Amino acid sequence: MEHSAAYDAVKRTADILFAGIALTLSLPFWIWAVLTIILSDGWPCLYAQTRVGRGGRIFTVHKFRSMIRDAERHTGPVLSDRDDPRVTRVGRIMRMTAIDEIPQLISIFRGDMSWVGPRPERPEFVREFLRDIPGYWHRYAVKPGLTGLAQVCGHYRSTPEEKLVYDLEYVRRRSLWLDLQIWLISWANTLFGRWGADHAS
Repeated sequence: MEHSAAYDAVKRTADILFAGIALTLSLPFWIWAVLTIILSDGWPCLYAQTRVGRGGRIFTVHKFRSMIRDAERHTGPVLSDRDDPRVTRVGRIMRMTAIDEIPQLISIFRGDMSWVGPRPERPEFVREFLRDIPGYWHRYAVKPGLTGLAQVCGHYRSTPEEKLVYDLEYVRRRSLWLDLQIWLISWANTLFGRWGADHAS
């Protein structure tokens, strides 16, 4: 079923099914995140960013806000760091538990993302990576994911070049079995607090 229409169909069905279930089960976390962000740092609770998807398609992704308001007002687009001083106290908890990523379930449900695939990057960074990193475009042969091989095999300070090696390996080897392994490892890492900020891209 690797790299076939059947694989794509089964994966899309699984994305819809499990995103729907996860959206329902995550309702208490939505309530907690919204109330906690408002009480600790005010509005807004969510923030939106454009990302590059399969084939270079631009889409909008949402996350719970884990940084101070207008974090990039004076800097423009900047990659987040593990010890980023812009991250709020509540935001660190959300990042460590991946709660800030929950709104991306909507992107999975509507088909912009999948559970597993290369992490979607912002257009500003993609333009830079396409210019400087040979072969970078090949990662856009598949949908971006909530988690990916680079997230379970790499680490927070992996360079874009290092992450690309894992992303291209995933594109080459993708299968339902590999997707399941990555998904399970990501959940285990989240539950044990090891994944944390590495998903923040």
